This record gives sequence, C-alpha cells and structure tokens, in this order.
Amino acid sequence: MTDFTDEQIQRYSRHIILPEVGGKGQKKLRQAKVLIIGAGGLGSPAALYLTAAGIGTLGLVDGDVVDLSNLQRQVLHTTDRIGAPKVESGRQLLEALNPDVNLVLYPEHVGAPNILDLLADYDLVLDGSDNFSTRFLVNDACYFAKKTLISGSIFRFEGQLLTIKPHAGYPCYRCLYPEPPPAGLVPNCQEAGVLGVLAGTIGILQANEAIKEILGIGESLARHLLLYDALDMSFRKVARPKDPACPLCGTSPTITTIQDTLVSCSLQTQP
Repeated sequence: MTDFTDEQIQRYSRHIILPEVGGKGQKKLRQAKVLIIGAGGLGSPAALYLTAAGIGTLGLVDGDVVDLSNLQRQVLHTTDRIGAPKVESGRQLLEALNPDVNLVLYPEHVGAPNILDLLADYDLVLDGSDNFSTRFLVNDACYFAKKTLISGSIFRFEGQLLTIKPHAGYPCYRCLYPEPPPAGLVPNCQEAGVLGVLAGTIGILQANEAIKEILGIGESLARHLLLYDALDMSFRKVARPKDPACPLCGTSPTITTIQDTLVSCSLQTQP
C-alpha cells in the first residue's frame, strides 16, 4: 500500500478490505482509463460512481448544454448550471467528489470523423448515448479499435445492459441488432418519456460492469443481455450468442469502415 497516501487509503478503505479488490485491485482502478460517451441520464451516475471508485482517468464526451428538462434524471447537473456545457457542469461535481481522478473533457458530439481519436487513449468505453446512430457508431468503432464497450439503454420503465468485447471472442452489438431501425418507426425522444430513476439504475450497473472488467472479477455480461423492468422490479438475463452472419464481426463481414448512420430516434434509449 506504499503507492497510496494515508488519505487515499482512508478514502478507498472499503474497497481495499474486500479480498476481491485489495490494494492491488485499487491500483488497477487508479491505472484504468475509461471513456464515457454522454453526460446525461446514464453517463451521470456512471461518472459519479467511477469517480468515487478512484478510476485514474475518466473521459467525458458530450456536445450538449444543460437543459431544464434534463434535471429529472441527469444528476451531474443542477438548476444553476442550465445553459452550461454538460461536460463543464459535470466537471464541477466530479472534481468536488474526488480530486484524485484525472478528468478529460470533450465538449463535442461523437461522429465518424472523431470517434477513433476519442477512443484511442482509453481502455474501456461506456456508451450512454441517446440514439441508435451513436450506439451503432460506437459499437463499430470499439470493434475496430479492440476496446471493451459497456452499453446501456433506457425507455419509459425498461432498461437494457450489455458488455461488448468481440475482440475477446464474444458477440458485438450487431450480433443482437444487425441494423438500426428505419427512421420514422420510433417515437420522438421528447414524446416517449422515461422514469428518471431508471437512468440511475442502469447507469450504476454500467459502472459496476466497468469495475468488474477492470478488476477481472465476477462473471462478465459479455454473453448475455440484461433486461430490467422498473415497474415489476425484475431482472432477466437473456443468452446472446455470437452471430456467424453478423455484418461486422461475422465470418464474412460487410462493414469494413466506420460510417455515420442517421436514425431519427431510439425506441430503446432516452438518457
């Protein structure tokens, strides 16, 4: 434990006394570099708990500003920061929570031209985006960059969670959903609605899976899709096999470059 100050030992003491974590595990967390895409409903709780856990470097990507309608679920932000860039708003709370963490802010939207550069310096990626276009883009980019991806999504009272690492032989997002839905088949994000606390549940589960992947403990979610229903408080794990015909990671892939896909909105996500 000589690598930690007395203050850090006290801060992370409840981790350190866990046999599955210990001082070596806490050092792994400190050395980890995690990128969170989206500082909204999912990114907010994920960022808070990863910061509290002592992740060494945390990147936060979001090109939007704080809106009053965000505050029902996006707990990184406060009323007095309406109109501020979300990454700057998030920085204030995260730095106050744990000054040990190196925060790197990206006040920009994710797209094909910048996605690989954003991923380059990170070990693991959390996708908390609010649309299918970004979700498929991030999946494809993480596949080409060989980065583990933890993807969360929410809609009304239901949430989904996946750990995606096809570079280790597991299925990718397109093994489950080969293509985005056609534009116009899904409701407008502002019209669909979402239970605010649902974002907290799924976002925290994303942080949990990230910590497990970093520490190499527990059972990875890479073979399953986790479904959560907030109304009947049920969790269900569904087997998610690798698809040999997957257009990205299958035996005869048809997707060989990263491209933006325009979709109006997502049925599955509303961070």
